[in-house]
Amino acid sequence: MRRTDPPGHGHDGHDPAGHGPVRYGPHLPDDGLPVLPETAAVLAAAAGRAREEPAGGAPALLEAACGYWDRRGLPTDTGHVAAAPGANALLLALTAALGGDVLVPRPCAAWWAPYARLLGRPVFHVPTPPESGGVPDPYALLETVRRVRAEGGDPRLLVLSVADDPTGTVAPPELLHETVEAAAGEGLHLVSDETWRDTLHDPHATVLLSPAEMLPERVTVVTDLAGALLPPAWPAAVARFPASAAGDGLHARVLDVLTALGARVAAPVAAAVGYVLGEPGPVTDRRSATVRLHARLAAAAHAAVVTAGATARPPQAGRHLYADLGPLRDALAAEGVGDAQELEDLLTTRLGMPAPGGHRFGDDLPSLRVRLATGPLLGGGTDERRAECLTSPDPLELPQVHSALARLKSVFGGLRDAQRWEPLR
Repeated sequence: MRRTDPPGHGHDGHDPAGHGPVRYGPHLPDDGLPVLPETAAVLAAAAGRAREEPAGGAPALLEAACGYWDRRGLPTDTGHVAAAPGANALLLALTAALGGDVLVPRPCAAWWAPYARLLGRPVFHVPTPPESGGVPDPYALLETVRRVRAEGGDPRLLVLSVADDPTGTVAPPELLHETVEAAAGEGLHLVSDETWRDTLHDPHATVLLSPAEMLPERVTVVTDLAGALLPPAWPAAVARFPASAAGDGLHARVLDVLTALGARVAAPVAAAVGYVLGEPGPVTDRRSATVRLHARLAAAAHAAVVTAGATARPPQAGRHLYADLGPLRDALAAEGVGDAQELEDLLTTRLGMPAPGGHRFGDDLPSLRVRLATGPLLGGGTDERRAECLTSPDPLELPQVHSALARLKSVFGGLRDAQRWEPLR
């Protein structure tokens, strides 16, 4: 049994019931907060809609998506937009439509590679530079493309994210420009996952550019609305295609795949999508408050991790950070932890929250890396108790948040102390 397989799976990745590893992996980190009442009201008002939405989205939803991108400096028309019940359906359709081999950063979002493998497409991981994740090092990208071609492969698609899951970092514009140029020179099509672009912890100090601004004719943008606008229980995502003949063809092929899959946004959810993409006051106010809250939680979690002796890039976006516990390897070995799966098991139990290991994100199994999410640090309880975190002048001192952070500090502090007293070998 391979250590990267889900429990109960054999060497070929399938158990007796026929379930493969594409069924297994961590979800997008949610915000741990109740649904915005105004958004819930829009969905409830549309609950009586009996007619299904067309594949790719109805005109009202597509127009709202165009407005969303127009406000971000990416002029868009409805003929180059498609909607689906989640970004995973869009990436599956894009991978099927483009063909060829797929390139992704190492590490990368856990849901990117399984859809290529589901289609029988090889996936090649490309290292990222030390300062950020989500965007491959340009020289490593060129080397990987040439090696794959020399071995008879056919790389066609590069998936990347400027605001990254799992690392929570934002790639600097100069790195992005070099990588986009390298990809264009090799004839690759780029899919830019911009799920977390609206969750910058310090938008005045962080410059985020979309690859579509640099190479509009070869970039398709995908945004899962669970990142900043909708709860994960209401799956919806939108894609923006290049305004070119090639983009028209890709758009048409993606619609074919979505139609074949029956991948339509549910009508009540479509109404909510149109509402949040319009970005009315209640939506933008909630988003801003949520980002501020999770920025504070991420900073506190990062401080706890690095104080214990682990390493982690300072998170700049999203609701997660990525920690490397390699410096604590001796202390972890004393706990029976020697790889990322065992680290995942240990931390999930001790923290009382999901702590997926780095092998879920394409890192090597022996590397002791883990993604920590900030949503669980808000604690459980009623909607009112969780919503209190948004209005409190010091949310980190609320009892449920203080308790969760104390547990995090205790677990990592215990590993630090054990490492300190581990006898020299």
